Amino acid sequence: MVRLLISTGEVSGDLQGSLLIQALKREADRRGLDLELLALGGARMEAAGAELLADTAPMGAIGLWEALPLILPTLRLQARVDRLLRRKALDGLVLIDYVGANVRLGRKLRSQYPKLPITYYIAPQEWAWRFGDGSTTELLGFTDRILAIFPAEAAFYSGRGAEVTWVGHPLLDNYRELPDRLDSRRILGLDPEAPVLLLLPASRPQELTYLMPTLAQAAALIQQRHPTLQVLVPAGLSHFEQPLRKALDAAGVRSARVIPADQADGLKKTMGAAADLALAKSGTVNLELALQGVPQVVGYRVSRFTAAIAKYLLGFNVEHISPVNLLLNQRLVPELLQDELTAEMLVEQALPLLENGPQRQRMLEGYGRLRDTLGAPGVTERAAQAIFDQVSPCSD
Repeated sequence: MVRLLISTGEVSGDLQGSLLIQALKREADRRGLDLELLALGGARMEAAGAELLADTAPMGAIGLWEALPLILPTLRLQARVDRLLRRKALDGLVLIDYVGANVRLGRKLRSQYPKLPITYYIAPQEWAWRFGDGSTTELLGFTDRILAIFPAEAAFYSGRGAEVTWVGHPLLDNYRELPDRLDSRRILGLDPEAPVLLLLPASRPQELTYLMPTLAQAAALIQQRHPTLQVLVPAGLSHFEQPLRKALDAAGVRSARVIPADQADGLKKTMGAAADLALAKSGTVNLELALQGVPQVVGYRVSRFTAAIAKYLLGFNVEHISPVNLLLNQRLVPELLQDELTAEMLVEQALPLLENGPQRQRMLEGYGRLRDTLGAPGVTERAAQAIFDQVSPCSD
């Protein structure tokens, strides 16, 4: 028997965890091993076959102020994990993104179980936006192997002494085959000729507050120029659905649909295939749009308190925030941050991308270069093989 604990949080981590779980089960079958998977994650990981210890998908925050409400739930969760591990010995720990909680968990288990193999898959993007100059990383103190998804990530951690395997980006496994545009519009009940705008504002609760109203206002302004514009908004979590609808109504957006959370995952590629343009938060979703060839404008905003702390006390300063721009090391996708993120600025950047002109074509050509940086398909299989190579069965 091999028993693994997989820990992640937020909607995106839950999705990547579910894909890894499926690959781990296939690899266990190939090796003839019995496998027990315990998870700190969400409904997607549970549906993939893990025993869910706690639902961490809603527990996501960017910023110091925004994270305060999560302190007590996180401490309770850690106590539950401690009680579990006293009853069930682990063969390995797999951490997926979710930097704050996973770093604390990794340090704690390393001190309690010095020989426990710990693998970090989709490591924090310190290579892209570490604070200050020449910073070191906490991961080196407790991680046995980092499974890097970006070449720059692999170089960053290996250059600091970590054992690193570059597996490539897991999105490549998801986007090998893309839906047909007209079929997608038919499935979604959309006009096949009218333009479609995709709004992607939130996987964390505070993003509903800081991003969605501005994105909805921009959609309403674009509709003034393109009256037939259709608007789609997938809900990352079920309790996001009503706030999203309220923001669209408040902005006066017409022909808008909120895709319920229980349908959004299954329709993700369908929505991308149907879309002509996206206004999106910064994150993995930018890569998903790029792999589907959807032009996009990226925006992000946190509280003024968090922004001031990051800038003036922590020395946070980056050239790019979108993964697309980070990987290409150029401003291919427009980025609007903090005070720059206004409905008017979004519209100014977005309108040329709705036309089949030079700006749209330049972005689509850049997407082609981006794909070449992400590795080759078979990412989750390679990650699963590396994880099993780290562990050995325990005795019950």
